Amino acid sequence: MIDLSDFNVILSTIPHKEPFRFIDSIEELDENYCTGTYHFKKNEYFYSGHFPGLPITPSVILIECMAQIGLIPLGMVNLAKVDPKVDFESIKPIFTNSEIKVGAPVYPETTVTVEAKNIYFRLNRLKTKVKMRNERGDVCCSGTLSGIFLPNESIKI
Repeated sequence: MIDLSDFNVILSTIPHKEPFRFIDSIEELDENYCTGTYHFKKNEYFYSGHFPGLPITPSVILIECMAQIGLIPLGMVNLAKVDPKVDFESIKPIFTNSEIKVGAPVYPETTVTVEAKNIYFRLNRLKTKVKMRNERGDVCCSGTLSGIFLPNESIKI
């Protein structure tokens, strides 16, 4: 069992690692709401080929960032609410669906804030309403994300 009030513990439990980790901090978190941040550094691996000379963060990376900040921590809190002894190392979050509208572009050296609200959590499935803003407060993208939290042994490769 992990201490869900300690956001650093939650960050260490999220399975994504460099160079595919797009979450720096969690600011607020409970079973219904989460906010967190990520700073897109100028040397991110995807910038060299995505609009060379004027790099823009790919939309798929923005969606992944919103999932890592909004979907996974909310899922962890809700799993722990159902089973306080849940072993997060034995569970994998699987991204299942997105309905996202992209607005303002995200350039290198931009810090984004993601806000997520729980729409529903049942049968280890989570749907969230998400919004990403840049430092100026512009909405970079918004919509809904869904995922399921599966035991490792149920995932076949």
